[in-house]
Amino acid sequence: MPLNMYIAVQGDDKLLQFALDPESGALDQRNVLAVQGAPGPLAVDPSSRFLYAARRSDKAISSFAIDPRDGSLSQIGTVELESDPPYLFADRTGRFLLSSYYAAGKVAVHPIGADGAVHGPPVEWRDTATGAHSVQTDPSNKFAFLPHIADRGPNEIWQFHFDASTGCLTPNTPAKAQPPAGAGPRHFCFHPSKSIVYFVNEQGCSVTAYTLDAVTGMLANLQTVSTLPEGFDGKNSCADIHITPDGRFVYASNRGHNSIARFAVDGATGALTGLGQTPTEAVPRAFHLDPAGRFLFAAGQESGRLAAYRVDGATGTLEPLQTYEIGTRPMWVLITGDA
Repeated sequence: MPLNMYIAVQGDDKLLQFALDPESGALDQRNVLAVQGAPGPLAVDPSSRFLYAARRSDKAISSFAIDPRDGSLSQIGTVELESDPPYLFADRTGRFLLSSYYAAGKVAVHPIGADGAVHGPPVEWRDTATGAHSVQTDPSNKFAFLPHIADRGPNEIWQFHFDASTGCLTPNTPAKAQPPAGAGPRHFCFHPSKSIVYFVNEQGCSVTAYTLDAVTGMLANLQTVSTLPEGFDGKNSCADIHITPDGRFVYASNRGHNSIARFAVDGATGALTGLGQTPTEAVPRAFHLDPAGRFLFAAGQESGRLAAYRVDGATGTLEPLQTYEIGTRPMWVLITGDA
């Protein structure tokens, strides 16, 4: 399947589709799809056949079929919600869509039908706590994690067993992992070959690595590393985090310092070493790597531009390539296709 990028532009009520050249990293805009209700979080099923978009002001999730020939989108369904989700995630089987609810303090699991569309009612609509910001299942699809940020929430990571046959969540024992004081875990990513999970901390301006017990689903704190240069004393909060497919580099976004923090991953332990920060667009709320880990694209929520970088596979350095005007308040960047 060819590489396609989808960007949710909340302020303009639209989804943008770009074709991505796997050699040069160049983008070619193909479609602009009107999506009412302040589209934000995007997710794709494991086969990259369906895309899901949260329409936050409408309190709804819309489903789209992805044309395998050209990546164009066709809407196939919408479900109404009781609150607005800041994060969506299709489980590893593509049978369920998980969603988190920051203001409502909830986590939900909706069934995905044979038609690829999200259906209601949810099989889970569970109370957690204010500040719930993202949710994912682990690579085994047996466990799920739900971090809560620290400014309005309890600064905790909730740990669940996930039943991939029913979509049900059951609290693990213990039910919560405790991040460093004031950290505020927000988004996270899994190492591709090690039992390590990396959480970016919104309030703590840092990344915490946790070991993941593959049998019990328990997280244990391994290390915390700052995303900021030494001596920086301005306002900042972190937003997004991604790891290269080979597991060699981790990237996290700084809003305020307006940069992408770079980290090298120790091949034996999974521990991180800071490599510095690359300047980027103002308020980089969302960014993404292509499936081969050759390019990184960061959207400036305040600037309305998308910055493209080439990833140096040996050093993790980001080489600026081009900047694209994309619209008012871009909130999500998602790349699909074959590496």
